[in-house]
Amino acid sequence: MPRKNDIRILVVDDEPDVLELVVYHLEKEAYRVDVADTGDKALKMARKNLPSLLVLDLMLPGINGLEICRLLKRDPKTRDIPILMLTARAAEENRIKGLELGAHDYVTKPFSPRELVLRIKNLLRLTEKSPDGVKIIEAGPFRLDTVRHQATADGKSLNITATEFKLLCLLASRPGEVQPRETLLRDVWGYEPTLDTRTVDTTMQRLRAKLGQAAHHLETVRGVGYRLTDLNA
Repeated sequence: MPRKNDIRILVVDDEPDVLELVVYHLEKEAYRVDVADTGDKALKMARKNLPSLLVLDLMLPGINGLEICRLLKRDPKTRDIPILMLTARAAEENRIKGLELGAHDYVTKPFSPRELVLRIKNLLRLTEKSPDGVKIIEAGPFRLDTVRHQATADGKSLNITATEFKLLCLLASRPGEVQPRETLLRDVWGYEPTLDTRTVDTTMQRLRAKLGQAAHHLETVRGVGYRLTDLNA
């Protein structure tokens, strides 16, 4: 991973107290921090500077956070920027919509600065690319290059996010083995298991939608989790 002072984080929120709190704790960790208090500013800054990570409040004046997420993920230049959403505790529908649009994770307000920094660190670690070594994972129709972060199914390139890629890698490296949601939350996202595993289900739904006919290899085990199966089909 690059040195912290080489990592630029764009924080977007229209509440000055929140901006001040987040900036203080990120700069304390030696990250470079830019801020925006409207959706229009955030979109321009993200496109111009390509931050290493975007901390994005969903309720913003002008362009809202969900629309920013949609626009960034639609653009090949910005689609790989990891996005961590800040949401109101009651806004479950918006959290799910944000994850469906390509956001990687969310933190609900009011939040612990320590938790926010931890999630940012985990997300940066999740999306980093290995500088050397070659590791290819092959399982059924899938071929996954963990160095170049490239994935194919039946020889066709997959346009998937870093989180989706890591989730697919984990399942492909443990073919046929049921992976509980709590295990996936820990091994893919780097979080201790909690009662809220909807992040896993939403990401899996989004991944399946991108796999086409190969999606049937990702099997849901009701009440438990997921596994990669039917590898000879």
